[in-house]
Amino acid sequence: MEAVGFLIIRLVVGLYYAAHGSMKAFGWFGGGGPKATGAFFEQIGIKPGTTMALLAGIGEFVGGILFVLGFLTPLAAILIIIPMIVAIITVHGKNGLFSDKGGIEYNLVLIAIALGFMLTGPGSLSLDSVFNIKFW
Repeated sequence: MEAVGFLIIRLVVGLYYAAHGSMKAFGWFGGGGPKATGAFFEQIGIKPGTTMALLAGIGEFVGGILFVLGFLTPLAAILIIIPMIVAIITVHGKNGLFSDKGGIEYNLVLIAIALGFMLTGPGSLSLDSVFNIKFW
């Protein structure tokens, strides 16, 4: 049952994260795409905005898909953790802990989940397991 539990977490978190990245990179799901996200990035001091939005979006999209698949799990975790740290530093940190005030709550939850999988592995229902890839 542990493998099924890990799979459920990977599916929900990974698909949600990939969708979030696709909003930045491709404008899917009502997202602004690289141009609008890039303009926001420029406002908060991340330059060049459009390029950084595209890179962030693609990284989040790929990280989410890798997380779902349980493939190259440490890389997937890094592609989740780093943007969440940047989001805390540039946007959410000043707003406190809770997400209802725009705080870091959501970012910390994603960091904890990704770090947990980085340390334990993705479970037996994963491509890392199928290909016998062991980082931990």
